[in-house]
Amino acid sequence: MYEHLASFPGGPPNEYHLRLYSEWAKYDWGIVVTGNVQTTGDHLTLGRDTVLPTSEATDERLLPFQKLAQSIHGLYHHPPPGPRCRKPNKTLAIMQLNHPGRQSSNFIGGRLPFHPPSAPSSIPLGYGTNSSLTSKLVNFILFQKPRTMSHGDIQQVVKGFIDGGVTAYRAGFDGVQLHVAHGYLLAQFLSPKANARKDAYCLDRALELLHTIVQGIRVSTSTDFVISVKLNAADYSPTDIAEDSLLTEGERRSLEHILALATWRLIDIVEISGGDYDQPDFMMSPKPSASNSPRQAFFARFSHRALLALENLRQEPACPGYLPLILLTGGLRTPGLLQKALALKHADLLGIGRGSVLCPDLPSVLAQRLQDLKTWGDIPFQPEPDLQLPGIFSYPIFRSIWEFVPKVKLIGAGLGMAWYVVAMRHIANTTVAGRDEKIRPEYDVGGLCSVFWMWFWSPVLRMAWQRRWTNYASLMCFLIVLITFVTFKLF
Repeated sequence: MYEHLASFPGGPPNEYHLRLYSEWAKYDWGIVVTGNVQTTGDHLTLGRDTVLPTSEATDERLLPFQKLAQSIHGLYHHPPPGPRCRKPNKTLAIMQLNHPGRQSSNFIGGRLPFHPPSAPSSIPLGYGTNSSLTSKLVNFILFQKPRTMSHGDIQQVVKGFIDGGVTAYRAGFDGVQLHVAHGYLLAQFLSPKANARKDAYCLDRALELLHTIVQGIRVSTSTDFVISVKLNAADYSPTDIAEDSLLTEGERRSLEHILALATWRLIDIVEISGGDYDQPDFMMSPKPSASNSPRQAFFARFSHRALLALENLRQEPACPGYLPLILLTGGLRTPGLLQKALALKHADLLGIGRGSVLCPDLPSVLAQRLQDLKTWGDIPFQPEPDLQLPGIFSYPIFRSIWEFVPKVKLIGAGLGMAWYVVAMRHIANTTVAGRDEKIRPEYDVGGLCSVFWMWFWSPVLRMAWQRRWTNYASLMCFLIVLITFVTFKLF
């Protein structure tokens, strides 16, 4: 989960991070993986990214990350009126390390405007896809054509990830997760859409880069320090394919990668995910009425195949003996679906991201509902947001104009992401007030309003004006979209 809570343009964890993660720490989650922590400050996603220290992690620079680990473990003493320190939990604190590569945006990506980001090859985002003209124009404005990384650039990236692992280890985290999914840099080296190199970092040898990073972290930390890899099942794994169907070409390649990772005997967990900025379906919430939709478990079909392949590998005489666990995330919204995923061997571990924002006390809620699956099995832990258009679009003139504006998939997915960002800030703000009641999201905040409050963040202003000015904020966002579209058409 991307928190969007750091200072602009990027920085260490702050008091809002600490209060957000302290709220989750009350309820004994098994593992808490942070939002992506960027290994360098000149490649950000949306400007408020958490970023590792730019130089050697001195005790002073390490302190914010130590506080974050303590917050996840339930050990951080917040200044009043924050929450009281509770007894320590047994939650594993995992720091997710990332580098956006070519998906680092213009203007807020940590670089000068129109200064190109780094990538395996100079292939722009969206190249070769069947995207609409408007989508291609949006990509052109938001993302520069990347520059091809030199061998020296790649070595700097390797060092950044290894240093990130050491920083997490020194700060008291229990492990790290390397983000090799969603089209970010490490995933770009594994994808034919982004890697056309012919040298030592070509597609056929792309895993060697990841192996160097993993081995460097393992040597620099300890044997009980968890190393996880978040890996794409494919650019996007379709969920409407029959269970007994053959794997797609992308899935077969991903399965080969997982089996290769297993032979290293260095990795503890492989998280199955998918999608990128070209196909951002992984960012979208299912419709509130689709509680029984098979799209709930986005990647269950592939994770089941991966689990079986690892079990078969275990039976071979040359088996390394130590195999990673498979973690399945994406759309797990009901107690019945969680139980089904485990019973059918879809995964060893189950991850719930958005559910943790909708229902921070989910472990307690789940413990109760699992005792009565007949009643609660198919009921979501907490309703998903219904991101309908604000009331101002009920007027014919505004509704007609909105229908005229082409819809861009990435922007549409961003509405849902913005809603969850605002919801996480709500958790942090509520915890700041020192309240002990169970926190639930504000469902009256729509998608366009979420985008507005995500960027124009003023907690006091929002608390005072939210009800009165919500339609005006939506209108401002709509006008921005309309002006952008007209500009594209004219110029």
